Amino acid sequence: MKEMSPEERTKLFVPRVCIFGGKAFATYVQAKRIVKFITDVGVTVNHDPEIGDLLKVVFVPDYNVSVAEVLIPGSELSQHISTAGMEASGTSNMKFVMNGCILIGTLDGANVEIRQEVGEDNFFLFGARADEIAGLRKERAEGKFEPDPRFEEVKAYIRSGVFGQYNYYDELMGSLEGNEGYGRADYFLVGKDFPSYLECQEQVDEAYRDQKRWTKMSIINTAGSYKFSSDRTIHQYAKDIWRIEPAVIP
Repeated sequence: MKEMSPEERTKLFVPRVCIFGGKAFATYVQAKRIVKFITDVGVTVNHDPEIGDLLKVVFVPDYNVSVAEVLIPGSELSQHISTAGMEASGTSNMKFVMNGCILIGTLDGANVEIRQEVGEDNFFLFGARADEIAGLRKERAEGKFEPDPRFEEVKAYIRSGVFGQYNYYDELMGSLEGNEGYGRADYFLVGKDFPSYLECQEQVDEAYRDQKRWTKMSIINTAGSYKFSSDRTIHQYAKDIWRIEPAVIP
């Protein structure tokens, strides 16, 4: 984006506000580094006159249910990008879908069921599948993985110090490098999923430019979220697990 002319940026990029929310456990040092990195990126990007309103980065502190009640209804795209097979079936993606938000994500957790309910054409899918992960890690350990040049460019850009003092992120960058060892070798396969993620984001931009299509996708996401309602869940528990009948109220 920085290498383009103002005209090229306006033509090729859909304006975005990227909102991050989350907390790092007291002893989870790597998570704290990630939070710090997000805020450093925000300081740099949000004050860059060349980027202007094409991109803003915001980290919401003390993210909780009350904050989610405000943010989720106003969101248009939610990113659920955990490595396939690495995350339990959470509920935040369900809440976004119920509010008409479209998801971009991997085949992990509740994403799998959501994609089945809303349809493949209404979910932006990228990344390796769960059954591929073990083999990909084995390839990495054997030194067979070749990173995408764009991924290497991103790491080099971070190392240039553009987002602040690089040595603070030495451990964070190191976790993405090497072929084996604790805290290294890109255990979550970020480098492997990166090119697929970029291509999927291009599909997002293409879809968003067609507001009629995007609105249709949004409506279908809400309509397809019925399976994840508490009413449906309780009814199924009552029928299949508890084996009880509803009580008729006179």
